[in-house]
Amino acid sequence: MKRILPNTCTAANLFFGMCSILATYEGNFFYGAVFILLALIADGLDGRVARALGVASDFGKEMDSLCDLGSFGIAPAFLAYVFCLHNFGQLGQAATIIFALCGMWRLARFNVSTDTVHGYFMGLAIPAGGCIVATTTMLFSALDIHPENFGMVYPITIIIVAYLMVSHVHYPNFKGDGGEKIFLPAKILAGAMFFAIIFFTRDAIVQGILTAIFSTYAVFGIVNSLFALMNRES
Repeated sequence: MKRILPNTCTAANLFFGMCSILATYEGNFFYGAVFILLALIADGLDGRVARALGVASDFGKEMDSLCDLGSFGIAPAFLAYVFCLHNFGQLGQAATIIFALCGMWRLARFNVSTDTVHGYFMGLAIPAGGCIVATTTMLFSALDIHPENFGMVYPITIIIVAYLMVSHVHYPNFKGDGGEKIFLPAKILAGAMFFAIIFFTRDAIVQGILTAIFSTYAVFGIVNSLFALMNRES
């Protein structure tokens, strides 16, 4: 019976992912994005509940990955396509597919590297990638911004986020179990970016804060990895 609770949380992850897809299909981008964030909450609960109850299992881990692909790979890709990428023809279709495929690749690599990668995430975690799409969609909608008006910026950004998921950039997991060193200049630059986003999006402050959290984390990993590389070479 103890296994029911964490597995229910895991199932809720995919439930919200499917709700996101349905909301997006109906043209409700706000709820399409909100459901992805709710999936993130469910995703964060299942592992903690399983460990607290002492019922963590390989079955639960596989179930979690399958749900993550739906909620943070397919649902955000579909949201991005309906929201904006459909305006870019085959490039938009390619960006949509690339995002989902990279999400799948990221999850598969994570599953087979848990015994060798400790203290950091190799590549941007798929929930963070999916939430970048979700929060920016909420922000653009709130500020009545149409990304297609800025040329190729949106599809290129989606492809970059997809690449970060399968990259070898090291992202800290903040669990305090060693691993990647966090450099002070990277913290300062990330903090400056965080507050800059909030300042420029102050007319939609909640959406701005959510966007700042995930976008800053994505950039922070790149910057911190660059400082780590320079530190090794010096």
